[in-house]
Amino acid sequence: MGNHYSARQADSQGFIDYSDDEHATWQILIERQLPCLAGRACAEYQAGLDLLELPRDRIPQLGEINAVLAPCTGWSVVAVPALISFDRFFELLAHRQFPVATFIRRRDELDYLQEPDIFHEIFGHCAMLTNPAFADFTHTYGQLGLSASKEERVFLARLYWFTVEFGLLQTEQGLRIYGGGILSSIGETAYALSDTPRRAPFALQDVLRTPYRIDIMQPLYYVLPSLDSLYTLTREEILAQLTRAKELGLFEPLYPPRQIQAAR
Repeated sequence: MGNHYSARQADSQGFIDYSDDEHATWQILIERQLPCLAGRACAEYQAGLDLLELPRDRIPQLGEINAVLAPCTGWSVVAVPALISFDRFFELLAHRQFPVATFIRRRDELDYLQEPDIFHEIFGHCAMLTNPAFADFTHTYGQLGLSASKEERVFLARLYWFTVEFGLLQTEQGLRIYGGGILSSIGETAYALSDTPRRAPFALQDVLRTPYRIDIMQPLYYVLPSLDSLYTLTREEILAQLTRAKELGLFEPLYPPRQIQAAR
């Protein structure tokens, strides 16, 4: 996959100077996404969003995000290029640093792009990092990935995908979204809670054995009973289930082969 975006560089004070057009793109994205999340995003995400007080008319500076995350959970965000290595990714998470690509998508890719941009990272993920259970799970995940083998990291990628990126939560009010890949996507926000995709109770070994594609709407989502169930996952339990998942092998994909499936 080629990358046609370049990260914006900060000055000596850590300030990133975005253009008026880039700020306007942020405003379009946030103002159309916020109404879609009402009754769909989990309460923990909404609480984090309230704490962040994200501006609507401009792209926030990373220092503004850190001023909220640090006292909440000890996390911070760090500017990175559009794509980074697995080694760097796990290293950052293991040190409670969340990577943020400092570019914003073009107007012709408002609905979907494969590279994670600053809207996806800040709007989709940072509100959840104010939640201690979610923040601790992400930290544990980073520590685990840092010492994992190449093969183990492939299995761990599925755990991240079906939780941090595309996780759903069962609440007393009904199904709610906590995954940043859904929360930052206007199409997937509505789709994920519709009658179209399959949903299954979160089971660690099943998650590790489920293949996925990044360029389609997800055919299956895993549903947590609570965010605390992420917090209780230990490194030892994840490793044990990972070993068993490798022995059992992957489930059959729930999607057609790439060459006959149109990307969204």
